Amino acid sequence: MDAKKVLVTGGAGFIGSHLCDRLVAEGCSVIVLDNYFTGSRDNHVAGVEYREGHTKDIERLVPEKLDLVYHLGEYARVEKSMEEPGMVWDLNKAGTFAVLEFCRKRGCKIVYAGSSTKFSDGGLGRDLAPYTWAKATNTELVKNYGQWYGLPFAITYFYNVYGPGEISHGPYSTVIGIFMEEYKHGQPLTVVAPGTQMRNFTHVADIVDGLILVGDKGQGDEFGIGAAEGHSVLGVAKMFCDEIILLPERRGNRHDSVVDTSKVSALGWQQKHKLEEYIKDFVQRTKREAGLEKRVLVFSTTFYPAAGPAEEALCDLMRRMPDVRFDVITSAFSLEAKNAPSPLPNVEVYRLGRGAWYDKFFLPVLGARKAKELIRQHKYLFMWSIMASYAALAAIGLRRRSGLPLLISLADQRLESVPWYLRFLLGTILMRADQIATIGGGQERFASKVTRPAKLTASNRRGDVFANAVRFAYNAILKEKSAEKVKTL
Repeated sequence: MDAKKVLVTGGAGFIGSHLCDRLVAEGCSVIVLDNYFTGSRDNHVAGVEYREGHTKDIERLVPEKLDLVYHLGEYARVEKSMEEPGMVWDLNKAGTFAVLEFCRKRGCKIVYAGSSTKFSDGGLGRDLAPYTWAKATNTELVKNYGQWYGLPFAITYFYNVYGPGEISHGPYSTVIGIFMEEYKHGQPLTVVAPGTQMRNFTHVADIVDGLILVGDKGQGDEFGIGAAEGHSVLGVAKMFCDEIILLPERRGNRHDSVVDTSKVSALGWQQKHKLEEYIKDFVQRTKREAGLEKRVLVFSTTFYPAAGPAEEALCDLMRRMPDVRFDVITSAFSLEAKNAPSPLPNVEVYRLGRGAWYDKFFLPVLGARKAKELIRQHKYLFMWSIMASYAALAAIGLRRRSGLPLLISLADQRLESVPWYLRFLLGTILMRADQIATIGGGQERFASKVTRPAKLTASNRRGDVFANAVRFAYNAILKEKSAEKVKTL
């Protein structure tokens, strides 16, 4: 590539930072525009000028005349986009329109990173989720700008990118990044059912090779950049180890992909890296921590048969994860509940108290005492409190001493209607959690006010990767049940 003035949107992200590194090495003058939604300042490359902001504001933030724009700065998760359609629209529709207008006015070429999901499942993949629809329609918009205004453009499609620097924490993590983190911490690897879904995992260096070629010589659509060989997600997990947990199936999870690299190969591109070799090297040089049990310690103020929507969703999740053991600490609550058997073979229930409604008030003390006893017997993956409640008080007392991360799911709690003195207590509980799972905007706003917003995505203590996968599945079940309830009304 000749020396050019290049803009990379999303250049502080995983793929963008690798692209910037190559562009600088080839003598280009590089500007990055990034809002740091998933990008990181740790990814900054020497010699690149970084500007923080939304792509909607590109006209104001980048007044220079450019030769080339690599537009990578969009929301990029399929399943998570089901929860965040507004964010997808803001970043992928409004933002991309502004970038196209910017390029049209300056007559500079745009290389757009489309999504290979539009080719998956026989072409039905484009409508799987807000993300896939937004990306598919954006490729049409880019082509139309080329037709309407003579805008020079090229559209690329990536296939499950992996490599150094990929995101391994939080809901925007990549598959290989999640597996590496779980393997490193001695956790079983979490695979979303059925596990047979096929992916063409492509090394980031091969992606960058393709982007450079397309930026220099490509014109038009359908520049697929992907590995030739496909792997099932379950098969990839087994490349790391045999300790695997199947998570419940998720909406928006595509089952196959079709790779066509003919156009980028015609420019001289060749695949140079293989996933098997990358994983083998990682396993050989990684000292794995002591293995943990497939076991979760759960705190719930009430439990089956004294069950509301939150507890019913919990039982449903447990039923869908039969290879995971759940130890539940709860109040006896009533004589009926005190003498009730466990609802599932993989669940052990510890009902504390005399079998009266006021048993819940003793949970902070009795629950902590019982949990301390259980932690001496088992190596749990994490602690989980269903709602910020009396049971959660028992968990936060043990969090620091046990070293176990604590997830709190707010479930159907209506925080906006809670009296001020209870709000203070809720804030105290949430401040001491490692992760907080919310299901509504009101919950999220409240949690953001009383604790670090990062806890709403994930932190980085051992066990958090698995906790993050479980909370996603739990929230999906809660929403399923809410939708079913609405249908019956």
